[in-house]
Amino acid sequence: MAKILPILASLSTIFFLILSLSTVLVIGEDHGFGRSLDRKLLGYKKEKLSHFQFFWHDILSGKNPSSVPVIRPPKNTSSFGFLTMIDNPLTLGPKMSSKLVGKAQGFYASASQEEVSLLMVMNFAFMEGKYNGSTITVLGRNPVFHSVREMPVIGGSGLFRFSRGYAQAKTHTFDPKTGDAIVEYNVYVLHY
Repeated sequence: MAKILPILASLSTIFFLILSLSTVLVIGEDHGFGRSLDRKLLGYKKEKLSHFQFFWHDILSGKNPSSVPVIRPPKNTSSFGFLTMIDNPLTLGPKMSSKLVGKAQGFYASASQEEVSLLMVMNFAFMEGKYNGSTITVLGRNPVFHSVREMPVIGGSGLFRFSRGYAQAKTHTFDPKTGDAIVEYNVYVLHY
């Protein structure tokens, strides 16, 4: 028994060292302010690809517009430099009477001096079903006269934490007198 105790002590020391090393490998190396983590520790397993289709209503006219110009460009330029805040309805169909599934909240700004190209910064904030309270965040260039525009999905919240993907925008209707527009969005998102 006396000969076995030192062997057990050595084995327990080796076991402790292996356990400590495996903990560092699983949890990640500490760099003082950040560290790598195994996504499974946060409950994230396999990614899913989801597709969302809805219509974005940019309403500048009427008594209750969903888009409000905040910064107007200088008089000596085209539209370059304007900024518009949005709280645009997202519906299942192109008519405003279609089922409301969320809101596009954020802003867009004219970011080109040569063409009509917008910088889009918005959250698709969902209000329906299992996605209620979750958001998908889009940040990208929108050259509005292209038939189909593609913008990156850079993240989200709720069910869309750590998400990535892209959003395709296609103008459904545009009224040049009022500036009102209805845009069809197809959004493809990888998420956990």
